Amino acid sequence: MDPTPDAPHRPSPETDVVDVAARLRLAIARLARQLRQQAGTGLSPSQQSVLTSIALQGSITLGELAALEQVAPPTITRIVTKLADDRLVERTTDQSDRRVARVSVSDEGRRRLAHSRERRDAWLAQRLEGLPATEIDRLAAALDALEALAASGAPPGPPSPPPGGAPDPGGSPDHPSTAGSVVP
Repeated sequence: MDPTPDAPHRPSPETDVVDVAARLRLAIARLARQLRQQAGTGLSPSQQSVLTSIALQGSITLGELAALEQVAPPTITRIVTKLADDRLVERTTDQSDRRVARVSVSDEGRRRLAHSRERRDAWLAQRLEGLPATEIDRLAAALDALEALAASGAPPGPPSPPPGGAPDPGGSPDHPSTAGSVVP
């Protein structure tokens, strides 16, 4: 087979991209759920997400934060109020428009996020150490592709159905790794 300029974008003929997508989605969802359980912050997943977004963005308005988190403004207000009550974020008035509130992560919020990252990294490292060295090497080799996939993002809205129709969201009895799985 002669290589073509777009060859890197085509998997081998034996690779079922829809099956890879389904298995990858389930594995990532399960691992993400387990990592959230290891956070140790005492925050709900929504509060943890908002606090992390504020830390990554820096000082941000509530409207910008609501758009970033893809939630309604009243929901962001409620979450930020709880985070402020716990002294994890600080509210300030926008210098250019005194009607606008901005939030940023407090020192305590940064400390709690760092502690959470350390806990989750340690938990995941311990899990990785339980795998055979060849599996760790395979995961390390896949990291560039996973990071590129995560960075590519997608436009908002429902995804296009895969070729051949929609897959069974509950898994497939033909694939033991997904049979009986619950869509997260």
